[in-house]
Amino acid sequence: MCDYSLYAIPNRLAVRGEELVAHRFATGSMGLASPHDVHAGERAACQASHPGFWNRLKGMLMPPDPTPVPAVCVPPGARLILKDIPQQIQRQMKIGSEETVTFVQTGMMANQYRDAIRFENGREMGLQGLCEGQRAVMLSLDSDAREAESGLLRETDFSVT
Repeated sequence: MCDYSLYAIPNRLAVRGEELVAHRFATGSMGLASPHDVHAGERAACQASHPGFWNRLKGMLMPPDPTPVPAVCVPPGARLILKDIPQQIQRQMKIGSEETVTFVQTGMMANQYRDAIRFENGREMGLQGLCEGQRAVMLSLDSDAREAESGLLRETDFSVT
């Protein structure tokens, strides 16, 4: 759901329909975050980097919020639309600039990145291969929702005995 390297920072579960961006967290790991949270963190960092008198005074009276950008965790089986796919990845994976992907975990070995995406052509890529700022939109949080939305489940699959 969230790689081991993101457990040290605040995190939350993704929401259907939400736009996300690839973000390099303070741990050095690439993960998904809300664009709003990322931009808020950038604004705070920009203000802190301008050491003018008023910014120093403001920093002493109202220190910046030390809370890092929260990671948005995506469960295995969730479906996303991945946007802004760089040309190099398009060629390597034989895909277009925008693709529907399924979120997968590649294994459960300790201290190994395991979050990945699977393209519709079956190729997989770890989240660490995403480019910072690359956008994604949550379609569904699990594969059952995808199957129900696409009409693949029969009415009898929902019957109660």
